[in-house]
Amino acid sequence: MPTNQELYARRQAAVSRGVSNATEIFVARAENAEIWDVEGKRYIDFAGGIGVLNTGHRHPRVMEAVRRQLDLFTHPCFQVSPYEVYVALAERLNQLAPSPAPNKTILLTTGAEAIENAIKIARAATKRPAVIAFGGSFHGRTLLTLALTGKVAPYKQGFAPFPAEVFHVAFPNRFHGVEPEDSLTALDNVFKADVDPQRVAAIVIEPVQGEGGFYIAPFEFLAALRKICDEHGILLIADEIQSGFGRTGKFFAFQHSGVAPDLVAMAKSLAGGFPLSAVTGRAELLDAADPGGLGGTYAGNPLACAAALAVIEIIEEEGLLERSVAIGERIKRRMNELAATNRFSSIGEVRGLGGMVAIELVQDRASRRPAPALVKRWTGQSLKNGLVLLSCGVHANVVRILVPLTASDMIVSEGLSILEHSLEEALAA
Repeated sequence: MPTNQELYARRQAAVSRGVSNATEIFVARAENAEIWDVEGKRYIDFAGGIGVLNTGHRHPRVMEAVRRQLDLFTHPCFQVSPYEVYVALAERLNQLAPSPAPNKTILLTTGAEAIENAIKIARAATKRPAVIAFGGSFHGRTLLTLALTGKVAPYKQGFAPFPAEVFHVAFPNRFHGVEPEDSLTALDNVFKADVDPQRVAAIVIEPVQGEGGFYIAPFEFLAALRKICDEHGILLIADEIQSGFGRTGKFFAFQHSGVAPDLVAMAKSLAGGFPLSAVTGRAELLDAADPGGLGGTYAGNPLACAAALAVIEIIEEEGLLERSVAIGERIKRRMNELAATNRFSSIGEVRGLGGMVAIELVQDRASRRPAPALVKRWTGQSLKNGLVLLSCGVHANVVRILVPLTASDMIVSEGLSILEHSLEEALAA
């Protein structure tokens, strides 16, 4: 068996440097919230495939559903010969989505595809071109989703020009002094200075920013956006790609606010590790595009659809929404206890909605200046100690926790102990 170092050397020679790796360990096998590398070392997984594994690595019910489907067929292509598992999943998503019924759904492959198609649907339905997104957002790596994304490095560097008629507004972020009223004023200024609201097809927002730093959109802000959209005939699109499927303690984070978006884009944990995404929303909107205008060769792959149906059952029957809340409270309590001590004064804020938790590190709490170098040392030290951990944020000074919701209390406790010990080592370095 080759070593991590040998495999990484091969990776460097064979794979584009444009694809980054958070770690240099090569996975040999994984189970629930644990990973073993090719050298036999065990790691606790607090990254979850960047939020893909709310039901854990290789959940038995997901694996069984895929095996059953594998024995039937793998790819007739829904647009050529449709199949029931696609329709059955669409029916379930129509029931679950926070958009007002009746709903319809299209299935796709990636999160970026979901966002692109949500924009296409919005433009077809409204006959308008413009879209408004938010600073710090991440919506994908295609050219349109990069135009929507509110972070330059490393995503947008070297890829301009981007599609036109995309405008950005500051995301409400109280920790950094941006109140909801400030964001609403900025939106009003965009309407006055940059684009007539009658030309805007959609406003797209993450109810909890993912790559941007796990900042939670205040519920009153989402309610204000809903009102503004209704006043101007603009569609409200929820990007639930990272925050969906139980991560925040509800199927979709928007449900915490009581605000109903018009369209919901989802992916990541939708299919428990299999590539699948979806757009669900009001039926008349999903029917706005002409036949053939939506779809994709691999869109709604039957293996992934079978996995997604199993994921929904697992979340409901194993109580993972409640489990998400319990895990999130446990992590926040432990991190806030650390923050209350003098030796961890670099913890500027602990925040989260359900099991979507972040710790923002600062150089000092008075100025709240970001501490990206400390975060880099923290994640690096955690990996050495057997914990896979991811950073995020516009300034790369936030650690995000996306541990599978199926992780045992023992695994979560072990991971948190490593987290604490590793931060101590990072501060001492």
